[in-house]
Amino acid sequence: MSGATSGILDGLFSDPETAALFSDEESIRAMVAVEAALARAQARVGLIPADAAERITAAAASFEPDLEDLRAGTEITGVPTVALVDQLRAHVGGEAAAYVHWGATSQDIIDTGLVLRLARLSNHMAGRLGEIIGKLADTARRHADTVMAARTRSQQALPTTFGLKAANWLAPLARHRKRLDQIRPRLLVVQLGAAVGSLAPMGGRGLEIMEAMAEDLGLGPATPWHTQRDGLVEFANWLAMVTVSLGKIGQDIMLMSYSEVGEAKDGGGGGGSSTMPQKANPIAAETLVALARLNAGLIGNIHQAALQEHERGGPGWQLEWLTLPRMAVACGAALRHAARLAGDLAVDPERMRANLDSSNGLIMAEAACFALAEHMPRPEAQALVKQACGEAARAGRNLFEVLKHRCDAPVDWQAVSDPANYLGEADALIRRILNEAGV
Repeated sequence: MSGATSGILDGLFSDPETAALFSDEESIRAMVAVEAALARAQARVGLIPADAAERITAAAASFEPDLEDLRAGTEITGVPTVALVDQLRAHVGGEAAAYVHWGATSQDIIDTGLVLRLARLSNHMAGRLGEIIGKLADTARRHADTVMAARTRSQQALPTTFGLKAANWLAPLARHRKRLDQIRPRLLVVQLGAAVGSLAPMGGRGLEIMEAMAEDLGLGPATPWHTQRDGLVEFANWLAMVTVSLGKIGQDIMLMSYSEVGEAKDGGGGGGSSTMPQKANPIAAETLVALARLNAGLIGNIHQAALQEHERGGPGWQLEWLTLPRMAVACGAALRHAARLAGDLAVDPERMRANLDSSNGLIMAEAACFALAEHMPRPEAQALVKQACGEAARAGRNLFEVLKHRCDAPVDWQAVSDPANYLGEADALIRRILNEAGV
């Protein structure tokens, strides 16, 4: 299952590379690869004949599944592996057919097949993250001196730079990339436990078979984790965090692209309206927000799915099937949109400056407080500036014109009123973020 809801909507909410990994074809291919690896590992320790493993491996390479039979079988048995093993045994033929799936349970094959696909998915997503991080780093450097209004609680607060905003978009993505490296050893492990996780049918060689199978598949060994879903929960949490971090970028760009703000927009073009010719809607940015909200909601299902019964569960496992692919595809789509948007972002420094100036100096009120505090107690300075802010707002005057008439402190008001002089450690923070991200 791809997690896509509609072929028409796939351009918005899907990612071809990610969706392909959750297709029926890739799912079956991975499970068949696991069956072949299991046979080779069992032959390696002498549990099944070597020629049987060779025949199973050869047959797996040429196997073509009957998808309709698998669909019908899954509806009856609740898992695709019963019909799949029957088909594979028929394809192997002869005495070797009896050794297909020897001692394994459906969950061993399905879970390990999933992990094989998640290994490929994590490589794909790490590459996309790296692409976005690189583009945002370029933006941060290019706009390190582009002064703009920082906003808190939706209101202009203090000056900042667009370079620092872009670096702050980048920072969690770089941490997510590190988190993925940390997660992979816990996630990319083989599942082999037989029916109840005891490896009983493996002739006392179960752990050796598991280790050989893991080595064959390029995975880590593990104890059976049939009802221990923490590795998958951790990865799903990662998918949600990445999607939300990208959604924050989309939301900021969406807000900055408001007609009345006009500070940044999708330089690759926006979406048109069916009736208003002037519209260029921020489709990519909006989609990042929608996908973030989707995965923020779906992560609860993954935690629900982790609540499983005894040694092996049913409903939780099925809920995982329904949810994890959808989350992965949503995250893949967000990464795809963000990679394109990060490269096509059009920034308007003149509008940023105009929006700063539109405050009539009010955005520099904190700077005025600290400047006056050098000449009077700070509470008095704050009270004076607050009164001046009220007068400036009511009369439509510049804050610093009001302050000049309200006090005679020897302050260089021209310097204090310049937003470029109140950027704090913006440059140093940009450098630190980029250095920590390795870009």
